Amino acid sequence: MVIGTARSYLKLRACVLLLLFTHLLIRVISPDPSIFADFYIYNAIALLAAAVAFFAPPFNDHLARLALSTALLLWAIGSIATAWNDFYAPTIWPNLSDLCYIFFYPLMLFGLIRALTAHRKFHAMELLDVVIITFGFSTLIAALLLKSAMAHFVGSSTTVFLSIVYPIGDVVLLSIALIIVLVQRRAPRSLLFLLAIAIFTATDLFFLYKSATSGYTFAQLTDDGWLIGLILIAEALWHHGGEAEVSEKIISASTTIAMIFSGAILTISALKRNYLPDAALIPAIATVALAVVRMAVALRDARSASTNLELSRIDELTGLANRRRFMAEIELLAGNPGTLLLLDLDGFKTVNDTLGHEAGDELLRQISLRFSRVVPHGALLARLGGDEFGVIIPGSARQGVEVAMAISSTVSYPFVVDGHEVTVGVSIGRVINDGSKELMRRADTAMYEAKRAGGGSVLWQP
Repeated sequence: MVIGTARSYLKLRACVLLLLFTHLLIRVISPDPSIFADFYIYNAIALLAAAVAFFAPPFNDHLARLALSTALLLWAIGSIATAWNDFYAPTIWPNLSDLCYIFFYPLMLFGLIRALTAHRKFHAMELLDVVIITFGFSTLIAALLLKSAMAHFVGSSTTVFLSIVYPIGDVVLLSIALIIVLVQRRAPRSLLFLLAIAIFTATDLFFLYKSATSGYTFAQLTDDGWLIGLILIAEALWHHGGEAEVSEKIISASTTIAMIFSGAILTISALKRNYLPDAALIPAIATVALAVVRMAVALRDARSASTNLELSRIDELTGLANRRRFMAEIELLAGNPGTLLLLDLDGFKTVNDTLGHEAGDELLRQISLRFSRVVPHGALLARLGGDEFGVIIPGSARQGVEVAMAISSTVSYPFVVDGHEVTVGVSIGRVINDGSKELMRRADTAMYEAKRAGGGSVLWQP
């Protein structure tokens, strides 16, 4: 079954190449546009390239495969709309092709980054960065080239803007692909992507040049450059390649530059009215708006990360610090005067066995509350696990003695749990900080000595 499926996909990939060869042959033999060659065959190749990308092997990142196949499908739909309006009547909405081509670029950029970098969990910030880069760099190029382009192109500023946005998108894609190829040291997949985008970009630039000089006619041989680029993009997903780990830095830097450009262009426009066409300001406003959204998402994630970090250092049952935080604080104690206490409850197991674990949990909460009331400000009280607690007390050894005595006194009167009076004791191992890395072992030794003595506090002695 697997072999049969693989053969079907191989036939699909071969069919795309065969159709491309057929179209090139027809174009050489008969240069004049025809419905069969330039509507049916041409657009069938683009649709099949999208299918080849969609059915790429599972070793691909699924988001990369989905984004790239959708991008190719959108390009194919845009091409179908353009060809339909040239061959048939009534015509399709003329802006449909532009809309499809515009969305082609952010999807390509997103898919390219996912396909050429180490697989990782998707995050909304990643998609926001891609859109910001697309809008930001479009704004920059539009601001630099739109006025001069309008002198050579026929149409409104929006039409001219759309004409030059496409090669700008190509340049952004080409730059990202080139950087990753250099990092990956010529991995096969990244080289195929680079070649595909280079051919696609060269075709776009040639089209732009011909349009500006009024030398472009529909259905030229060079139009197959777009198809070759699409086929190579789809084919790249069928090959293994290196995976770079630098995308986060690259994208973050590109996003920052895009936001700076857009902010600068809006500032120039505010200071010098009507200096830039409206078509250049729309993506600039969109970039700044998305940057605000990105900042809000980043702040939310930072707060969430801070909360998660805090929760990872807190004991869920008692609300005290947990063992992880306690061990980290011991590292910070080195070189400073202080005392370490290890506490183990006496008689807790009996209560747990006779009244049940829920009663045992309630008893631990009550004990934690009593301990908290006598531990001085600046000291750290932690539940280390089970019925074992720890206390780090900065300051003199005398303060450590006083805290140990206060903790012992908190369990001298009974607790009420589920209507039962229960009594427990506490054994305390006490060690004075001398910079040793064996404070925990020494405190544990002293605690067991106290337990053998029937409770109370024992100071570790060399």
